[in-house]
Amino acid sequence: MLLLTKAVFAIMIGFLFSVVLGLFLLPLLRKLKVSQTISSYVSFTHRKKAGTPTMGGLIFIIPTVLITLGLLITKKIDYSDNLIIVLLVFIGFAIIGFLDDFLSLRKHRNEGLTTYQKLFGQIIISTIFFYIYMKNGGQTSFVVGTLGIDIELTWLYGLFILFILIGASNAVNLTDGLDGLAGSLSAVAFIAFSLISFMVGFEDIGIFCLILVGSLIGFLVFNTHPAKVFMGDTGSLALGGVMGAVAILTHRELTLLVVAGVFVIETLSVILQVFWLRVFHKKLFLMTPLHHHFEKLGWQETDIVKLFCVFGLLLAMGGIIFGVWL
Repeated sequence: MLLLTKAVFAIMIGFLFSVVLGLFLLPLLRKLKVSQTISSYVSFTHRKKAGTPTMGGLIFIIPTVLITLGLLITKKIDYSDNLIIVLLVFIGFAIIGFLDDFLSLRKHRNEGLTTYQKLFGQIIISTIFFYIYMKNGGQTSFVVGTLGIDIELTWLYGLFILFILIGASNAVNLTDGLDGLAGSLSAVAFIAFSLISFMVGFEDIGIFCLILVGSLIGFLVFNTHPAKVFMGDTGSLALGGVMGAVAILTHRELTLLVVAGVFVIETLSVILQVFWLRVFHKKLFLMTPLHHHFEKLGWQETDIVKLFCVFGLLLAMGGIIFGVWL
């Protein structure tokens, strides 16, 4: 009962804080003309969204960080190095995204940090992650008990961490193309990871996930169609990075592929498109990531978001079962 109370409190306080912050932050972003630059390659429907404020990820990032720190300071949740790592990754990737958004705004085009600059930042954060993780006796083997897998990676585990963090952050970033899509799918994924965390003995991470879920729901008040604000790279890189961190710290790396299945499919669609063009010299999809393919087929944006979210929910439920019995 105590855990249930904590869980409900985490979601409620995250939601309320983010909604209040959004009400103050949204007019400020408009006043500062922090508006999204829309690619000329997308449909006219998307080009009409030019001028919509971006960097809206701050609406769920700031509440999640402050509430988590507040609960740590007041000892409502126990201090743990895992929780510090989660906050480090969340804030670190948010800073990378913020810089990317900021530079895009200064250049007045959808080009912020270069690929190498982003990668450098991600490597720095991943290295700090690995250092703290190893200093506190973290497991360096890839284990899937039900499949009989137990591979000791030693120092290669650092590269494994880098691969997961970069892959997850870029996957969410690619999926952030329709109103409410990345935010809704992330909320579903973090609900799944919170339940997995509770069931396998990581209560602190579970509480963090639920605070983030509440904050994301508050953000979606402003981000669902028609979006009044976009999360930008500030939000998408932070969400993907921390999702990967949670999977690593709960030793559910393989579960991430299931829980975040829609993000994985979106990323694979881009990879397959590039491969198809280079090998067969024609497109496999009308446009990638995959949600744009459905748009080109004539689907309404809201219908695509609904379909992807239902599919994401089904995968998340399967991921919970897989993650608990892993």
